[in-house]
Amino acid sequence: MYGTLRIWVTAFSLVSITLACLAGCVVNPVSYNASLPDIRGELLEYASFTDQVAGIAVSREGRIFVSFPRWDGKITYAVAEVLADGSLRPYPDKEWNSWGNAEESRPDTHFIAAQGMFVDGENILWVLDSPSAYCKGRFPNRAKLVGIDLGTDRVWKVIAFDNTTVLPESFLRNVCVDQWQSYAYISDTGTGALIVTDLDNGLSWRKLADDPSTKAEPGMVLSVHGKELRDETGKPVQLHVDGIALDPDSMFLYYHALTARTLYRVRTSYLNDPMITGKNLGEHVERLADTGAADGIAMDSDYNLHLTAPEENAVKRYRVSDGGVATLARDDRLLWPDSVSTAPTDVLYFTTSQFDRLPCLNDGKDLRTPPYKIFRVRKTVMPGS
Repeated sequence: MYGTLRIWVTAFSLVSITLACLAGCVVNPVSYNASLPDIRGELLEYASFTDQVAGIAVSREGRIFVSFPRWDGKITYAVAEVLADGSLRPYPDKEWNSWGNAEESRPDTHFIAAQGMFVDGENILWVLDSPSAYCKGRFPNRAKLVGIDLGTDRVWKVIAFDNTTVLPESFLRNVCVDQWQSYAYISDTGTGALIVTDLDNGLSWRKLADDPSTKAEPGMVLSVHGKELRDETGKPVQLHVDGIALDPDSMFLYYHALTARTLYRVRTSYLNDPMITGKNLGEHVERLADTGAADGIAMDSDYNLHLTAPEENAVKRYRVSDGGVATLARDDRLLWPDSVSTAPTDVLYFTTSQFDRLPCLNDGKDLRTPPYKIFRVRKTVMPGS
């Protein structure tokens, strides 16, 4: 199903990609305007759930999939498809979503704490199962990447991670897949590193684990609704690289730590090369812009990078061509905008997870107030924005 390059790429598309890449390779001065222009896009509530939603992915046919991490207590489903009427279908089936004493003895064939999701160019839904979740994971050695064929609605491949890739303090959050080559990229928010996985042979390796670009920025304290985010010991929450996104031709991986304000990128050719490590790889990292704090990020086919901004109850857009940053939507209903996914149409879908209201971030008090929601907003921008 995967090869080094799809055989149907025509000469015309290669020329188009080259031209787009030239636009994407511009490195702009780092800047940030606190009073970003608002774009008048209609914000619509699309669906709501009683369980805490996190990840979201939209297929090229417009099918919508969401994940519900098993952070605490019981959930109805770990992964589900959102149907047209807003109801949920366990995905790919009830068996993968079942969990109890019997399933705990077979964690490799059941979702434990599903996080990030991504639909690749081969119409495979990749689900990142990260049982070392932020609040007390019970299966630290059972992290895996699950590929589900959307054509058959069946699990196609399962890739397990060993303890050299996923460390005791790891918290795997997001995944994206190279549509041209067989590589997946994963963010380790717990330790601050990028994980590269060869989807053909299942081998994985850590990159930029000692680089400041993947780490929380020193001195920064996340603040939501006027309240600083601190852990159970009272220390500021240090959440490292979280949002990751590939550009349309998979030449660059864009990434952003959560306790940080800076957007970076690095060429995937350097990440994929096991011989380029440490300081040598860090020299190829490009610092792009100060976007403010960001959780999920996703890029569309026009090289616009979309970011959820939990400190501002907002969704933003970074334009690769000139480095411009604008606000697509800002609303008090956006209680911790989390993951974001572009749709085949001119629409963004994103989840609101109320992550900041978890008990482990509020002295043991659960401040979450269901329902948790999916919103959508048009990503068309006004002239000059």
